[in-house]
Amino acid sequence: MSEQQRAERTERRVVVAGAGMAGVQTAVALREQGFTGLVTLIGAEPHQPYDRPPLSKAVLLGKAEESAFDIDFEGLGIALHLGCEVTGVRAGDHELDTSAGPVPYDVLVLATGAEPVALPGSDGVPGVHLLRTLDDAARLRPVLEAGHPVVVVGAGWIGAEFATAARAAGCEVTVVEAADRPLAGALPAEVAAPMAGWYEESGARLLTGARVARVESGAVVLDDGRILPAGAVVVGIGARPATGWLAGSGIALGPEGSVTADAALRTSLPDVYAVGDCASFPSARYGTRLVVHHWDNALQGPRTAAAHIAAEGADIPPYDPVPYFWSEQFGRFVQYAGHHADADTLLWRGDPAEPAWSVCWLRDGVLVAVLAVGRPRDLAQGRRLIEAGSRIDAGRAADPSVPLKTTVLP
Repeated sequence: MSEQQRAERTERRVVVAGAGMAGVQTAVALREQGFTGLVTLIGAEPHQPYDRPPLSKAVLLGKAEESAFDIDFEGLGIALHLGCEVTGVRAGDHELDTSAGPVPYDVLVLATGAEPVALPGSDGVPGVHLLRTLDDAARLRPVLEAGHPVVVVGAGWIGAEFATAARAAGCEVTVVEAADRPLAGALPAEVAAPMAGWYEESGARLLTGARVARVESGAVVLDDGRILPAGAVVVGIGARPATGWLAGSGIALGPEGSVTADAALRTSLPDVYAVGDCASFPSARYGTRLVVHHWDNALQGPRTAAAHIAAEGADIPPYDPVPYFWSEQFGRFVQYAGHHADADTLLWRGDPAEPAWSVCWLRDGVLVAVLAVGRPRDLAQGRRLIEAGSRIDAGRAADPSVPLKTTVLP
């Protein structure tokens, strides 16, 4: 490489759109990978970049004021542009359009995350909240401190976590779920059904098969006429990739709106990558394209993207992680690893009526997913077996006293 080429490479400009976990980790990973060019991190919120999981826990309950990342951005030579919204990409000009004007780039990384789905008809109604940002948590904290009755719409992961925090604050909590069980979109009926009892144990009221007709100031009206008093309404009915701003950019999107990245997390356009909640990636392990809206994906993906940006042409393994997430709800630590959509066998490890139990999913005898409730060892061992593509003895694996790591078949 000539001195001129080296100088040009050193001065390459990487712009990261999105200052959440995925964006921050991309910027940091670039420096860890030895990238010496210019790195700019653009965030729509005015706050210092922060971690989101504490929002539904410590921050919401007033046990922490914030969850800012402990990162010396200035020391790492990462330029922060906060309170700046991205509005479009003009690939031909290699420019990112923002609310503060165009920003030129040599390499662009999309890390805009996901945005919560709003409850139809609730826009502008006082007391209706989403829980995605630091400002959302700040608005909800006084509601919990005052002990107002709360209605949660959606019994998914975020709904369960918020209901847990609201009960801990002493609020009366009613959770409304249109499906016949909690986590209907995430887990099979037989696995999710035992979790319905967790709500009652905590003192929360769970209404399944219940649909919201409308939200009024101070109340939620169900389609069967029931009226639920509500000092606040918290909506947790899902999230979608925050990619609407890419319309007309030429960047290919999937049917659910995710940026369709390849195994290097490159998009359909040259010099543009996508990481975290806004992206999907092909998984050779599972034979499908995955969209993973969880913290671990936002931590791991940036390392692959940064490696490709910092060392073009190097032999870098494809991005194909075992998806992982956790949830703290109703006094339980719930962990999941893998992808069970195409599994053909489900094994219980323990009694779901007990405080601790696990579920394993197999496909053709190979472990593909594990759900662990209060059994972190099952999760840790199972995750390693999934990564290794291990075939296991189903009979032994169904015995909760047998360590999963000892069930591998030769």
